[in-house]
Amino acid sequence: MEVAPGGNDVQEALWSAAARGWTAVQDLVDEMYRPFEALLEEAVVPGSSVLDVGCGTGATTLAAARRAGPAGRCVGIDISEPMLAAARARIDRESVSATFLRADAATHAFEPGGFDLLVSRFGVMFFDDFPAAFANLRRAGTDAAELRFITWRSLDENPFQTTAERAAASLLPHLAPRDPDAPGQFALAREDRVRGILAESGWTGVDIQPVDVECVLPETELVRYLTQLGPVGRALQGVDERTRAQVVETVRPAFDPYQRGTEIRYTAACWLVGAHA
Repeated sequence: MEVAPGGNDVQEALWSAAARGWTAVQDLVDEMYRPFEALLEEAVVPGSSVLDVGCGTGATTLAAARRAGPAGRCVGIDISEPMLAAARARIDRESVSATFLRADAATHAFEPGGFDLLVSRFGVMFFDDFPAAFANLRRAGTDAAELRFITWRSLDENPFQTTAERAAASLLPHLAPRDPDAPGQFALAREDRVRGILAESGWTGVDIQPVDVECVLPETELVRYLTQLGPVGRALQGVDERTRAQVVETVRPAFDPYQRGTEIRYTAACWLVGAHA
């Protein structure tokens, strides 16, 4: 795994702490988000060079690598070393060629013009300075490079995403309220903001399409999922077993509206964003 200096200390600390949860439910997240993986993978041309921004545990990077083939080059970049360790382990298991780089994509000194395609599945909402970050990614692309990423639409359109923290609020009073304008899950929810950022950072031909994807999670895995991810998952890392049991007992019924037989189903309301260099 290649390592580069620098990075956003706040986000690096956040994602290194969250890595335990993400790696614990990597299998669930990969399966649940597979439809998004397909939306990005279809843009990969065999033999092309691809950068996966905020690659996490590597699912989208490896999907791109399979599509690009042996003549292609695929690099995943993330600031969380534990998540990249999980991604690197997958290379050996899946016999796919890819490189993982630990660095901040917002500031890393990429080789200019090194990539034909830049993709991201929920990995570009955490930059402190969005125009500067996307300008840096623009420099990493060739003159004909394409940008393609998926980001969440609004909080109101994605109630599933905040179900656990709303239900656990009385038991975990230190949970910070969501600020949709701050770097985070919903920072790019406003279409006009996304267009303004990309125009300012040098991208053209911006195309933003709403995508509504049905995500599925086995009901038997719901507790594992909700106790590992998001603000509640992070908060549970520091509580005693009694508090943890109380949170699970309180939060689990809040997901009943999403249960369909043996599955939990919800609609993920997102943007599929494309642009050209």
